[in-house]
Amino acid sequence: MKVAFIGLGSMGAPIARHILEAGHDLTVYNRTESKAKPLLDAGAQWADSPRQVVRDAECLVTMLSDDMALNAVLMGEGGALEGMEKDTVHVSMSTLSVEYAQQVFDYHHTLDVNYVAAPVFGRPDMAEAKKLWVLAAGPRKGIEAARPIMEAAGQGVIDLGDNPTAANSVKLAGNFMIAAMMETLGEAFAFVRKSGVGAEPFLEIMNGKIFRSPIYENYGSQIAQGRFEPAGFRLSLGLKDLRFVLAAAQAVGAPMPLASLIHDNYLGAVARGMGDLDWSALARVASANAGLGDVDADD
Repeated sequence: MKVAFIGLGSMGAPIARHILEAGHDLTVYNRTESKAKPLLDAGAQWADSPRQVVRDAECLVTMLSDDMALNAVLMGEGGALEGMEKDTVHVSMSTLSVEYAQQVFDYHHTLDVNYVAAPVFGRPDMAEAKKLWVLAAGPRKGIEAARPIMEAAGQGVIDLGDNPTAANSVKLAGNFMIAAMMETLGEAFAFVRKSGVGAEPFLEIMNGKIFRSPIYENYGSQIAQGRFEPAGFRLSLGLKDLRFVLAAAQAVGAPMPLASLIHDNYLGAVARGMGDLDWSALARVASANAGLGDVDADD
């Protein structure tokens, strides 16, 4: 399949590589051209603009940071949608707001371009290892046309039906649950540390004997050891996702008081200059509130 790809960040670059390795004809565009060099060396083609990258493409894949970034490459001057043919498919792997996801789907529909919402669960290391889970929702013909591309990106595709916003809702709800887990860990670690127990021994008890969760293990170890750089997912993006989930929850009349608390703690962390740290640095807020200062590894 002839695939166009926009967005070669820490998630997009390995996904694009897996698509190329699966035998697809890949053309890429990225704001910073140097990030495309490994893919170009491996056989991908370069395009100078979003509109040019979709020329003759059967499928466009985008992996961008937020609504504004996607809107800029789709709708801006020389945007990709100007160059897409009817009945082609756009696979959007970005984590978007539910409101914008509906708007972008409606606009695609007016152009007879299939839109598939396909946000992913996983961090850059999982993207490198082809271990992402892809959530897919949208028109049936679009999902089926793009299935080989989505399957190339990760370990599995979870089909959520015809409503494209369903994928964005599930992704945001999942990110809220992960953020809530990190808030819980931050508060619990602060409490046990002030009670004379190390965070890592406590984590070993809880995850080794009670939860046995890889998410608790991975994020818990990061938090206990104060390893927030390099960021797998920036704290500022965690704030964005909490803002998105609260807006979507308000739209459907679903109170999320815990999400409101976590949002405010993320906002406080960004205000303290932590926006570029990993989003697990949320735990620093609980540590600071407990008078412990920074989160450091236990002795």
